[in-house]
Amino acid sequence: ARHTDEVTYLGAHVVPPEHADDPAAYVALVTGEMLDACAPHARWIDVFCEKGAFDGDQARAILTAGKARGLHPRVHANQLSYGPGVRLAVELDAASADHCTHLTDEDVDALAHSATVATLLPGAEFSTRAQWPDARRLLDAGATVALSTDCNPGSSFTSSMPFCVALAVRDMGMTPDEAVWSATAGGAAALRRTDIGRLTPGARADLAVLDAPSHVHLAYRPGVPLVTRVWRAGVPVVG
Repeated sequence: ARHTDEVTYLGAHVVPPEHADDPAAYVALVTGEMLDACAPHARWIDVFCEKGAFDGDQARAILTAGKARGLHPRVHANQLSYGPGVRLAVELDAASADHCTHLTDEDVDALAHSATVATLLPGAEFSTRAQWPDARRLLDAGATVALSTDCNPGSSFTSSMPFCVALAVRDMGMTPDEAVWSATAGGAAALRRTDIGRLTPGARADLAVLDAPSHVHLAYRPGVPLVTRVWRAGVPVVG
């Protein structure tokens, strides 16, 4: 909270070893005492809905409990396998379904006809040598796509958005324009915000200036540090 208003309560990432024989007890903790402690400090509630993590019924119970406390849902959905995560996200009006690597036609159609953003995280696929998400399929269906880093020490320890833009263009079927839009305006949509992610009057003026002739160079020159100046809310913080 010292760094962002977008604080997420992610009590339900995996069932810890001490609850391995009784996952229902951990769900009760996540939806009870733990939620009571965390809800006053968060805006979002997230759950990893995946085989080996939380199934559809458990995820629904956790997200519904969070909604009752004023937290808005997000879902780690369909990263490792096909499952109910994406359709649960749409059902509960989650702001985003994150990963979206393994999708059925029904999943894609549900995203395309909802306000839930498909947030793609190519750093995770790069680091784990996994299947790339098919951004082209989602975009052609009319889904809103966001692009982010998934920066975490377990599966995607990168904070480089330009690197993820380059991966999206090279391996996920996106054009440079689509990738940059998804990394900016798409990310704002995944936060349900209109004051960031675009250069318009009244926006926050979060700006990055590139030492390059075009934004296309974000994909054309992967690994090259092109950002020379940064403003945050109109205040210069770099350069």
